[in-house]
Amino acid sequence: MDKQSGYTWKLGMFVTVGSLLFIMAIYFIGKQKNLFGSTFHITSQFKTVSGLEVGNNVRFSGINIGTVEEIRLINDSSVVVSMVIKDDVREFIKTDARASIGSDGLMGDKVLTISPGVKSTKVVENNGAIASINGIEMQDLMKSVKKSVDNAAVITDELAIFSHSMNNGNGALARLVRDDKMANSVSKTLSNLESGTKGFSQNMEAAKSNFLFKGYYKKKEKEKEKKEKELKEKKEEEQKKAEKAKEEKAKQDKENAEKAEKAKEEAEKAKK
Repeated sequence: MDKQSGYTWKLGMFVTVGSLLFIMAIYFIGKQKNLFGSTFHITSQFKTVSGLEVGNNVRFSGINIGTVEEIRLINDSSVVVSMVIKDDVREFIKTDARASIGSDGLMGDKVLTISPGVKSTKVVENNGAIASINGIEMQDLMKSVKKSVDNAAVITDELAIFSHSMNNGNGALARLVRDDKMANSVSKTLSNLESGTKGFSQNMEAAKSNFLFKGYYKKKEKEKEKKEKELKEKKEEEQKKAEKAKEEKAKQDKENAEKAEKAKEEAEKAKK
């Protein structure tokens, strides 16, 4: 009897622990997949989803706010991605928000990121759509880095040839000044150096910004706006200067005309 009671107690504990683990698993999976709580749906259209899968996270300002619910191919160049989002963040997603696809770290899963809009104040509707932007893929970044490295290799070879010519030729420095072929080689080397350095700097700047490159593009956009603003201010300043010069010239002409008229009147009085 005692032995049977022991088996019953162990079985009860096993069932209880198993049930708790099952409930916890359901809870965490449901929380991750937004099965609990109020949600809404939005879509975005891409040319390619770059390995994005159903269930991948959707992020807004670095915070997980939902998941990818469905990926649907509508033609040979368009893919529609449906997202399920927590309803409590809906007020922050405007109609001019943008969706992009990136990586969660260097080798991580794909992530769909929603970038906030800057102009619209209208909140996106349930089952609404937002525009998409094409993020820079890691493959494209590595191609660009490889190109920069190849340029660096060419530069190294050309500098080695140039150094050898300088050290072993008679009057190498004088020949450099007179020899058009060598001068062109030096010019080409410097051009490659400038191109390689510029490309490498841009790649590193983009990589630092994170793999979604949101910060990189935002910085470029701010620089463009700043340049346009400075150009506009300069143009307005030049226009003001031109108007001021025109007014001063008109004033001077008026004064000269008055002086001439006065001199004419004095001359007529003198004749009388």
